[in-house]
Amino acid sequence: MEITIINGSPKRDKSTSDLLMEYLISQINDNNEIELHNIKNDTFTERQFEKVQNSDVLIFAFPLYVDSVPSHVLKLLIELEKRNFATKNIVVYCVINNGFFEGHQNRIAITQMKNWCRSCGFIWGQAVGIGAGEMLPFLKDIPMGHGPNKNIGSALKCLSKNILSKSAGQDILVSPNWPRLLWKIQSSFSVWYPRAKSNGLTRKELYRRIQ
Repeated sequence: MEITIINGSPKRDKSTSDLLMEYLISQINDNNEIELHNIKNDTFTERQFEKVQNSDVLIFAFPLYVDSVPSHVLKLLIELEKRNFATKNIVVYCVINNGFFEGHQNRIAITQMKNWCRSCGFIWGQAVGIGAGEMLPFLKDIPMGHGPNKNIGSALKCLSKNILSKSAGQDILVSPNWPRLLWKIQSSFSVWYPRAKSNGLTRKELYRRIQ
């Protein structure tokens, strides 16, 4: 079986999508031909379009951007739709992560991907929407399916099983096995406050409401 994975994270460094795909690939690489494309902001090549066309399974992994698909991923989706690849029964799966704690924040982006599949004539397989995505790089040494990664590991294992059989499954929306309040405190001091400072913002400005 030919599997094409499109990693839509725009980060140049190791991203949450990278970590999730590393785990997923370890679950589905048995006797399958897997090709991973990290598109970031680069142009998709003709060879890459051909790989998609010849795929049995197409997997998208990307972070949520303003409750939606990242713009560079959307650009690729539009190009893929124009090429009319519906001659093969390509099954599409998605792994979407977001910076909110709740996995259900990904539901709109999942609906967008479903509508795109319908428009392209592809077969929708399943999506996993993961909350607290920025937390995962801090937990990379904890095996999936254990501790704070228990729910996420279980969801990806279910997804990998459906991928291997090209089956459809119910979309799964999960959050880490971790207290939400503790996550909020840790993420603020480890991620959001440092990022705000690096971009010239104060903590007070982060909480300012737009009138």
